[in-house]
Amino acid sequence: MARREDSSLDRELADLPPDLRWREWMRRIEAVLFASGTPVARDDLARVVGQGASVDLLIEDLAVDLEGRPYDVAQVGAGWMLRTRSAYAPAIRAAADVDGQALNLSEFDLAVLAAIAFHQPISRDGLKEIFGREISRDLIGRLAERELIGTGPREPRRGAPYTFVTTDAFLAAFGMTSLRDLPDPEQLADAGLAGSSQAHDV
Repeated sequence: MARREDSSLDRELADLPPDLRWREWMRRIEAVLFASGTPVARDDLARVVGQGASVDLLIEDLAVDLEGRPYDVAQVGAGWMLRTRSAYAPAIRAAADVDGQALNLSEFDLAVLAAIAFHQPISRDGLKEIFGREISRDLIGRLAERELIGTGPREPRRGAPYTFVTTDAFLAAFGMTSLRDLPDPEQLADAGLAGSSQAHDV
């Protein structure tokens, strides 16, 4: 969805000294990240700073500025977001109602999500080969409703079935920057976290 350009926003801040201009750009980026519940792309962040400003350098300086704070700036996929540091998770759970933000997925839902993450793009037929059973549209719908998966390219075969891929929301939910952060499948198997295809109903 195209964003409306705010003509009243002074992006260049030419009347400010360079150091104050840079700090104001940093604060704008922090404010945008604070207000967004999803990762914000570079192009969107560039809308609030001057034309010659480097979003990457501003993010780097913001990260340094946030050291010692209960949250930090994290790259998630092709964007950035503010994320609470894990050390403060118990305090947040004790004082704030965050149950509604939980994924609330069954063990089998998570197994299917993991299969999609490791084998994407993958169709329901591909998932059936992995789990030895049909994967219901309801299960796929639950993952899509939470924006953990989206549709990928159609498979180049008869019927051109949809494939599924993970999203930036998936990365954010599991604290990953990119799919390179996925654990090694062999490590999952060694930890007993793989091969749970017989568990639970779809």
